[in-house]
Amino acid sequence: MNLKLIVEDKGDRIDRWLSKHILNISRARIQKLIQAGNIILNNKICKTKKEQLIAGDCLEVFVPSPKKLELIPEAIPLDVLYEDKYLIIINKVAGMVVHPSPGHENGTLVHALLHHCRDLSGIGEVQRPGIVHRLDKDTTGTIVIAKTDFVHQHLQKQIRDRVVEREYLAIIHGVLKNRENNDNVVNKGVIDLPIGRHLIDRKKMAVMPSEKNGRKAVTYWKILERLGNYSMVNFKLGTGRTHQIRVHSSFLGCPILGDPLYSSNHSFNINLSGQALHAHKLSLIHPVSSNKIEITANPPIEFTKLLKTLRRKTTN
Repeated sequence: MNLKLIVEDKGDRIDRWLSKHILNISRARIQKLIQAGNIILNNKICKTKKEQLIAGDCLEVFVPSPKKLELIPEAIPLDVLYEDKYLIIINKVAGMVVHPSPGHENGTLVHALLHHCRDLSGIGEVQRPGIVHRLDKDTTGTIVIAKTDFVHQHLQKQIRDRVVEREYLAIIHGVLKNRENNDNVVNKGVIDLPIGRHLIDRKKMAVMPSEKNGRKAVTYWKILERLGNYSMVNFKLGTGRTHQIRVHSSFLGCPILGDPLYSSNHSFNINLSGQALHAHKLSLIHPVSSNKIEITANPPIEFTKLLKTLRRKTTN
């Protein structure tokens, strides 16, 4: 698809202006088109998303046709919580990577979805067709996937605008405290600390000031149950940074049990396959019907067994 546009208004930053004036193309997609040299401004290749437009500027936008997926569908069983012709919500199991990456070339959720849905080609990125958000490999629970490009962009906008609500259950070391009332143990609070890539260990994220590329990250928490030296907590995302809940809870001295990256406390004597973190509830507005959809996924057996063990130890 090739488009020619003339800026007739006051103008704006080029990525913002184009995302407002081209239907069904997100701002993130526009930025990638700029990086690929597919946007021409006044007969010259635009090199930055921060280019300021003025009235009279001439733009040419080249949108490549979707690449044919080279991924091979795999008949991997899926726990489908909700599905229609526009979207599907899955209860992801522990150990399943969401999309292909180095070291995880097959067996991912994407491979399973390609077999289940058959029509995801061209939705979003080539290696992440239909993927709106992600869950870490060993985090279980609800994840939504779009079946059309319109729904994909609509759901991503809902996430950016904080319309989508994502709630998690976790079992953590210790008891979280409200940082503003550190002397008093309270049952709920908010963690508002920026997160960025760890400066030394690039596999990890860390609480990082904005001047070192930390991005705003907000997590709401509520203690559901105290279990001796541990707690079961409800976490609600205000933003969606990589490893956000895991980083925030660890930074406050209460890492999630079984977390291989952010927990240094290995005193617990139960074998866990990964962090005890479960995406319990997902709420969104259906992009086509405008109805509210609220889906809940029960925690996996390993999580419930851990909870029963801790309750038993607490009462003994």
